[in-house]
Amino acid sequence: MIESQDRVEQFRAEIAEMKLRDPATSRERLWLGLGIALMVIGAVLAGISYPMSHSTSNPLEQTDAITLALTGIAAALIGGALFLRYSIAAFFRFWLARLIYEQKAQTDRMLGASDAPPKA
Repeated sequence: MIESQDRVEQFRAEIAEMKLRDPATSRERLWLGLGIALMVIGAVLAGISYPMSHSTSNPLEQTDAITLALTGIAAALIGGALFLRYSIAAFFRFWLARLIYEQKAQTDRMLGASDAPPKA
């Protein structure tokens, strides 16, 4: 357990050394929240406008409701794209840092093994 705790602390030190941006303090969190808000607002707009387009026989009101529904769908799609982009970017950033750390550790182990005297 102590060895794994040491590895975690070493990994955190390596991450700090790489000077990666913390997504919690950057604008990425704002864009992620905006994406979620757009998805919710778009779904609400589309949901409200559907019954509105069927409740009247006036073609102008129906056209307005259909336009509102299409705007809601577009907002939901844009929000989904924003959410997907920023959530995957945060995941891949730390995945890549972990991969680099593991490859460096493996290289260090291999170099350490080659420095060892040959077995007789």
